[in-house]
Amino acid sequence: MSYKAPVEQIDFILNHVVPFGDLAGTERFAEATAETATAILSEAGKLASNVLAPLNGAGDAHPARLENGVVRSSPGFADGFRAIAEGGWVGVSADPEYGGMGLPQALNMAVAEMMSGACLALQLNPLLTQGQIEALEHHASDELKSTYLPKLISGEWSGTMNLTEPGAGSDVGALVTKAVPGDDGSYRITGQKIYITWGDSDVTSNVCHLVLARLPGAAKGTRGISLFMVPKFLPDDQDNPGVANDLKVVSLEEKLGIHGSPTCVMSFEGAKGWLVGAEHKGMAAMFTMMNCARLGVGMQGIGVAEAALQKAVAYAIDRNQMGPIIQHPDVRRMLATARAEVFAARSIGLACATAIDMARATGDADQNARAAFLTPIAKAYGTDVGIRVSDMGVQVHGGMGYVEETGAAQYFRDVRITSIYEGTNGIQAMDLVGRKLSDGGDAAMRLLDEVSDGAKAAQSAHPELAHQLWQAAETLREATQSLLDSDMPVRFAGAVAYLSAFAKVLGGHYHLRAASKGNALHVALAQVFMARVLPRYAGDLAEAQAGLDDLTAISDAALAGDFAA
Repeated sequence: MSYKAPVEQIDFILNHVVPFGDLAGTERFAEATAETATAILSEAGKLASNVLAPLNGAGDAHPARLENGVVRSSPGFADGFRAIAEGGWVGVSADPEYGGMGLPQALNMAVAEMMSGACLALQLNPLLTQGQIEALEHHASDELKSTYLPKLISGEWSGTMNLTEPGAGSDVGALVTKAVPGDDGSYRITGQKIYITWGDSDVTSNVCHLVLARLPGAAKGTRGISLFMVPKFLPDDQDNPGVANDLKVVSLEEKLGIHGSPTCVMSFEGAKGWLVGAEHKGMAAMFTMMNCARLGVGMQGIGVAEAALQKAVAYAIDRNQMGPIIQHPDVRRMLATARAEVFAARSIGLACATAIDMARATGDADQNARAAFLTPIAKAYGTDVGIRVSDMGVQVHGGMGYVEETGAAQYFRDVRITSIYEGTNGIQAMDLVGRKLSDGGDAAMRLLDEVSDGAKAAQSAHPELAHQLWQAAETLREATQSLLDSDMPVRFAGAVAYLSAFAKVLGGHYHLRAASKGNALHVALAQVFMARVLPRYAGDLAEAQAGLDDLTAISDAALAGDFAA
């Protein structure tokens, strides 16, 4: 079975589960009606299903390669990207002044999910380009905007994010790449960057790098970092690619998955660049790009989960072992639980995107705080679900899942990176219990109030489901207060478990909404989630409040397997 974009499922969530309909009541998104959303989803679904999905296997079997200093893309990827660009899909949420559609991020994220399910390796290109567009819209000078935004939005050029160095991974402040001012207002960038996704390709005529670097005399750590636009080819007087800049691809990484996505080691050798934003404020500008990408990566996980689940269901229907294996209780448990988690993760991601849109359209501080709180949950839970469901897909296939010809293993290999890049899921969890609880828990408590109120409203129609959810929300409220009363190392020790619990409670909330507004199948799926996924929150919260002493009591030697006294 080939991938089919889940247009109807996404449309249902936007119309009945998350408050997407409120956006049409704002001046900024007045044209984002339900009819417009359905039309956008339908067209994007056709592109994902019919054009991009057939490229997924080819990208895996025929990886991007480096030839004479130039990256050559996987078979069909250039045509696939051209279809994305010509359809305007790179600029779904970009500023119309520079050629974008100006539509809500909720629709952009829905499109991103479908493209990721179809071909994750190729979708990474527009994901990073969109993040760069966002950073430039918020922080670049008018001159840089006029040069780069039209080209990026049209898909003529593509964008990258250059943070990581051999000695600076999660500790970005340790980077040593240098930027030296020139006489013409530009800068000369020198240093090496690693793990640069789509750092070069032949699918666009120019590749534009946003590079973090340190100016002379800059402070140590992240406070001394600035951001620069460093193109592969310097734009000429007509803003077309001109002479080559002083940068090159040193090598491509050989990876577990996403083979069609070139992951580059980049060398900047006095390359010409231009400052984006203020000096020494590069992290603020880069975080604009990263926050956009973090939600996008969460949607990648959901997209791959959907594709893996579709393949597993099709196999379970066709595979006959004492009857179709889809009738076997354990196989049915795996598939039903996976479908329930995909629905929950998709709803959380689209709720986060809708909050981002409402914050931008209204300037409402509560919506902004809601979006900020939901972002690490959407990223971590979406990618965890992608990994769990793709792993389940291999299991449902049995021995054939371990054989590459079925394609089940590719989903697991491809999605495994998503819990690592754009901030590991552990970092997302620490962000949640750290910065996102720094308001004294206000944003968290408002979300829990919404969950509790929703459970009370559903009490008459779905009493058992509503009671389970209300109890979970109140228990999570108590655990949140407990974390607020703890010091930061204790919070960090329980952060991943706390995020997991919060995601399950939110997932239950959105399932209950669907059960109240959908049909009998939505009720049945909510029952699966409440019976088999939601109860795990209790174990999560027990771990979240376990403290730190048990972890510090184990020596490094014991962790390595040496238990000698």
